[in-house]
Amino acid sequence: MRGFVVSRYKGPLQEADVPEPVVGERDVLIQVQAAGLNMLDEKIRAGEFKQILPYKLPQILGNDVAGTVIGLGAKVQGFRLGDEVFGRPDKDRIGTFAERIAVAEADLALKPASVSFEEAASLPLVALTAWQALVERGNLQPGQRVLIHAGAGGVGTIAIQLAKHLGATVATTVSAGNVDFVRELGADLVVDYRSQDFGQLLDGYDLVLDSLGGKNLEKSLRVLRPGGTAIGIAGPPDAAFARELGANPLLRLVMTALSSRIRRLARRLGVTYEFLFMRASGDQLRQITALIDGGALRPIVGRVFDFDQTVQAVQSLANGGIRGKAVISRT
Repeated sequence: MRGFVVSRYKGPLQEADVPEPVVGERDVLIQVQAAGLNMLDEKIRAGEFKQILPYKLPQILGNDVAGTVIGLGAKVQGFRLGDEVFGRPDKDRIGTFAERIAVAEADLALKPASVSFEEAASLPLVALTAWQALVERGNLQPGQRVLIHAGAGGVGTIAIQLAKHLGATVATTVSAGNVDFVRELGADLVVDYRSQDFGQLLDGYDLVLDSLGGKNLEKSLRVLRPGGTAIGIAGPPDAAFARELGANPLLRLVMTALSSRIRRLARRLGVTYEFLFMRASGDQLRQITALIDGGALRPIVGRVFDFDQTVQAVQSLANGGIRGKAVISRT
């Protein structure tokens, strides 16, 4: 079957004839109708995650899928042939830039009935990230205040909507051209990061969702109230993530060292820093589906590429500038 693979880190993404998926007893075989694009795909190609995600090359890229069930493992109980599904495969089983993929039943949910395959494919990774940051880790409550960086991006557009649904007051950072757009999504306070300094404008926040890292993360710690939490999805990874990953002692030591500076700063300020690398979860996707079909969340698809344009689509990730998500479509 056709797929798009990286054969060596930092090498080009290439179309290839790849083996058909192996369907385990608890796997669902999906005819891919659409696949979401994420910066994670480009970072995997560039080798930035090879220490924590050691794929055996060549590797088919792609971390989001929406499609139709065409095969079932012997012990699958929750899906039937012909079901329309969406999901984020487990980090060890990525490969949605292909005609077909086998995904564990536990990592899938029925596609929201109110959206297209392309819209559904835009959701899993970013919606699960937002859910795990705001609901699972952040325990965001009505009346609390949250700062969501890069509000016009894939995670940001969903996180703003989810935070408003949870009853929070939402601040976000965007460029000037996206100010009205994120206000329409529900942002209460919008900071133009090119002309304004969020560190000077914001204070006393309960939670920050940071997707940029570096100096932006350090400054974010200072807008938190005592006891507040910053959740970073761009790093640096911490010891808790190393344990979750099952990393060897050396890699645990490296990750602990990488985050030591930011954790020391957080302690000095009386706040907490946590690193989040989202995990696949069909159960959480079902809760997200209910919010989408109920009108509380809507997917934001900024651009759709044809399957034949997958190489160009991944190259476009480095340019940015797309509101919400870009998607590859096979429909």
